[in-house]
Amino acid sequence: MKKITVKNEKETKEIAYHLSLYLKAGDVILLEGDLGMGKTTFTKGLASGLGITRIIKSPTYTIIREYLGGRLPLYHMDVYRIDEEGAEELGLEEYFDGDGVSVIEWASLIESELPEKYISIRFEKFNMDTNMRVLSIEGNTEELEDRLSGFYQQFIKEESND
Repeated sequence: MKKITVKNEKETKEIAYHLSLYLKAGDVILLEGDLGMGKTTFTKGLASGLGITRIIKSPTYTIIREYLGGRLPLYHMDVYRIDEEGAEELGLEEYFDGDGVSVIEWASLIESELPEKYISIRFEKFNMDTNMRVLSIEGNTEELEDRLSGFYQQFIKEESND
């Protein structure tokens, strides 16, 4: 697992923008972290890197928002308000196997519905007195980790394998 510390929203978007350059159709990104940690901000940076110009909004109540018009479509999902049974009915596998990038906030709530291959990003406070965040990033397959190696070289100051 690689860790990147970001100081503010601008840096969060910048990290996501650069990560988007390594993504391809069918990639799934799982975003975990407490409310207000920057998951939607991160998704805005991904969208920008994919060339999507529409305003990115949290899909909290709509569950899935589709953004087309970039290098790859972006499917932004927030599954906080559904359970595994409800997730089954959404047909998520069609997004996961599709032509775009799927970003899932609160993905641990639908664990049984997740694809075999994904990039996991966990957002944690750096300390209680700042807006700084630590992003823990990991591809769960060797192929994903190899593909992300250029991204890691840009942003990882020291190796951490927690």
